Amino acid sequence: MARIAIGSDHAGYDLKQHLIALLNDAGHDVDDQGTHSTESVDYPAICAGVGRTVRDGDADFGIVLGGSGQGEQLAANKVRGVRAALCNCLYTARMAREHNDANVLSMGARVVGTGVAEEVVSIFLSTGFEGGRHARRVDQLIELESNF
Repeated sequence: MARIAIGSDHAGYDLKQHLIALLNDAGHDVDDQGTHSTESVDYPAICAGVGRTVRDGDADFGIVLGGSGQGEQLAANKVRGVRAALCNCLYTARMAREHNDANVLSMGARVVGTGVAEEVVSIFLSTGFEGGRHARRVDQLIELESNF
């Protein structure tokens, strides 16, 4: 079972609550980093916090949720060591893990329904990194990050 940090803005709150229950039922250790209501909130600090938790090794994976998931992905990716991927379908979830070794999943609660979100999370958490030629590319991403 995985340790998962999760956070959302107000638009992603309901989906976050649904996923927390699903992940807990599956035996995962879930760290809910907010928000804790549907009242309007700014997402950058929440998503960066999820990213820092993953970077620091206190979680195996992160999940960030918003209306579209785009801003949440951007905020998480500001944390050095985070490879957050916007995955609103099954294919991108699989490729994010297999080819990019993504460690944070971003989704848009206004884009995906709960059923698709459940499947995306399942694929993201269960898919391993292929390595090989993809490892070389991930290493190049890490090197780019260290140059800025």
